[in-house]
Amino acid sequence: MLDFDILEYQKRLEKTKRSMEAKGIEVLLITDPANMNYLSGYDAWSFYVHQMLIVIIDEPQPIWIGRYMDAPGAKAKTWMYDENTMAYPDYYVQSMEYHPMEFIAEILEQIGQGNRSIGVEKEQYYFTAKAFDV
Repeated sequence: MLDFDILEYQKRLEKTKRSMEAKGIEVLLITDPANMNYLSGYDAWSFYVHQMLIVIIDEPQPIWIGRYMDAPGAKAKTWMYDENTMAYPDYYVQSMEYHPMEFIAEILEQIGQGNRSIGVEKEQYYFTAKAFDV
């Protein structure tokens, strides 16, 4: 169940996209739980692992990417279509070999967004320097 009407989330998304356009950003990677909630309705205690909401300037809905075990909650707690919820396998969690940002980068490439202007939230706790480097 959503806290707001779907139209409210869509209005928020459009406002975000106008700001993105003004800044020359085509793809925005959102990792702050409050911002993810504001745009999608996703509200869970899963922020201890990497998760992200991807806003694409010319797509009608964001994409949520997070841990496999958290994906059912994202499907239940957001206004987005189920196919806009993607999950990385648990072997990415606390791994020395794999990083969830590698998975996210692969998804961005697969959906044709890898060469676009990408913005990230750098001034917040949930997007680490390592995440940025990866």
